[in-house]
Amino acid sequence: MTESATQSGAYLTQDAYDRLQAELKDLQGPQRIEVVKRIEAARAEGDLKENGGYHAAREEQGKLELRIRQLTQLLDSAVIGSPPPDDGVVEPGMVVTVELFGDEETFLLGSREIADGSIQVFSENSPLGAAINGKKVGDVTSYAAPNGKTIEVTIKAAKPFSG
Repeated sequence: MTESATQSGAYLTQDAYDRLQAELKDLQGPQRIEVVKRIEAARAEGDLKENGGYHAAREEQGKLELRIRQLTQLLDSAVIGSPPPDDGVVEPGMVVTVELFGDEETFLLGSREIADGSIQVFSENSPLGAAINGKKVGDVTSYAAPNGKTIEVTIKAAKPFSG
């Protein structure tokens, strides 16, 4: 995967892309219709100022529309591909083990949407992700933490994510 490809959008596997497309379709169809029906039913009850059901349904509608916008933006700019090669080079879609402060940390480099929640995820655009992206197992690099301190990182392992 080229560096310019990863900068244009989040890396997604085909499975993750398909799963998110299905979620978007459900949100834009059946779920949106259900929320609109609840709003209409609550509106028919009368005074909207004192109507808790109406306000709850409107809040739910706001969350639904936000998720639709997030998914649309993610899917429109996503870089879809098969898992990266198992060549020890860190890139989006890899499960990476690094040494930080003498402790080992293992995480997925890429979009949170790829993972199933069983593994911590760091974006390739985060300070840590940007520092290790393109490095090889055994490389030592560093990055500036939000507090301004320089943090040294040693790459211990990098394997394609198989989730």
